Amino acid sequence: MLPDNAVTTEYAGGKMLAAKDDGVGLITFNQPEKRNAMSIEMWQGLGEILDEFAEDSSVSVVIITGAGNKAFVSGADISQFEKTRNSADAQKEYDRITGIGRAKYHAFKKPIIARIRGFCMGGGLAIAMGADMRIASADSQFGIPAARLSIAYAPDSVKRLIDLVGPAHARMILYTAKRIDAQEAERIGLINKMTSEDALNEVVLDIARTIADNAPLSVYASKLTIAEMLKDESERDTAAIQRQLEICFNSADYKEGRTAFMEKRQPKFTGK
Repeated sequence: MLPDNAVTTEYAGGKMLAAKDDGVGLITFNQPEKRNAMSIEMWQGLGEILDEFAEDSSVSVVIITGAGNKAFVSGADISQFEKTRNSADAQKEYDRITGIGRAKYHAFKKPIIARIRGFCMGGGLAIAMGADMRIASADSQFGIPAARLSIAYAPDSVKRLIDLVGPAHARMILYTAKRIDAQEAERIGLINKMTSEDALNEVVLDIARTIADNAPLSVYASKLTIAEMLKDESERDTAAIQRQLEICFNSADYKEGRTAFMEKRQPKFTGK
């Protein structure tokens, strides 16, 4: 997806891949033989990659995607369930271990775009919903099969589902456990945009590079404010929003933005 000369680094024994180019970081779930089902090791690898990208000022936006054309992430790796999720106590330990990577993912300060092709199911859909944007090819399929496994979908993921599609569509998806296609997913707001398989890379990269060209402090302010405004009013950190507003207005990038506008040229932002 990125240029061929972009260096790729392996994590989790090669089941997670990271690359970066021209302001864009790329994370690939690389277990195509299992439709990129998420193992415990992959969650740990994801956390390691996010730590690196968070510290790298050259990365302004991150794309997450699945290897191959069959799946984004088809869900959790069920082959590990018998050992790691065979009881309520085992589930708690599984949540503790994988929760480190999940926490880093949901706290990540830079925009994340989910590039989706193929199956995006269960825990995979939870990952996609945790991204800032979801762009999917027309052959993608979405669903939450929890009701067919007699397990409860995580409350925070249910909340994200409701925030995206509303309670009526959330009930339909969760109660029936049926798959929906990309067209329906776009109609109800589960994804931002559906595109053809051939155009998927171009569409996602265009959005990513557009974001990367914008002022990082402003983009983060928007991400922070949206996240806080989705919380109940009593839980919102309005002080954090105000601090970020002041950082933006006191930044060198704000001066650069004004100067570039007056000089009718493209601004060159540094995130400072």
